Amino acid sequence: MLRAILFDLDDTLFDHSHCAREALASVHRSQPCFTATPFDDFARLHADHLESLHLEVLAGRIDLDAARLERFRRLLLAAGGEKDLAADAAGLYREGYKAARRAVRGAVDALATLRTRASIAIVSNNLLAEQWEKVHHCGLAPHVDALVVSEEAGAAKPDPEIFRAALRRIAVDPSEAVMVGDSWQADVAGADAAGIIPIWFNPRSLPAPASPPGVVELRAFEPANGAVETILSAFRARNG
Repeated sequence: MLRAILFDLDDTLFDHSHCAREALASVHRSQPCFTATPFDDFARLHADHLESLHLEVLAGRIDLDAARLERFRRLLLAAGGEKDLAADAAGLYREGYKAARRAVRGAVDALATLRTRASIAIVSNNLLAEQWEKVHHCGLAPHVDALVVSEEAGAAKPDPEIFRAALRRIAVDPSEAVMVGDSWQADVAGADAAGIIPIWFNPRSLPAPASPPGVVELRAFEPANGAVETILSAFRARNG
């Protein structure tokens, strides 16, 4: 019997890409040295710095605020701007990100329906306070039984240990759970390695990697009944 559904948070239940793009657009408009670079190029450079510094945050070598400040200091240096403006840019980004926070379309209704059938846990590579703030702001909290993050688990996806930590929190075996997430490496391959049935959240209809094979795809949470049936059928298909 399906007893638990695990979810990734950023870009699965929470629309991180929207928030980041809205916030970055505000920063891009704020400085002539930034507007000299096409926005898409600016966004790609920002994403590169975000990814590398996020790994430092997860490792505990730098805190979130310091990482954000360093990110914009690097962007200013690359654009020929004044690095002393990094604090202003970082603050503008944070304000824009918070103002744009929203759940992925249909996610709240789908979670509400699914929780009548199974426990719900979120598994995320991030900091606890940051992720709880998103969950509460977007109305996801009433439908979530546990939030497990790499900061407190001591392991990050795709390490199977963080998935096991989530299952221990809700007292469920891997064979009784599925995992829904947008990252093939972190969510799909990680869940598969932990013995959990993976479901790929793939709203952009990207081609699926070859391994692991036979992974069910979920393209949207709307309509809620359709998303629920996709998730339940993925479990039934693996369990006869």
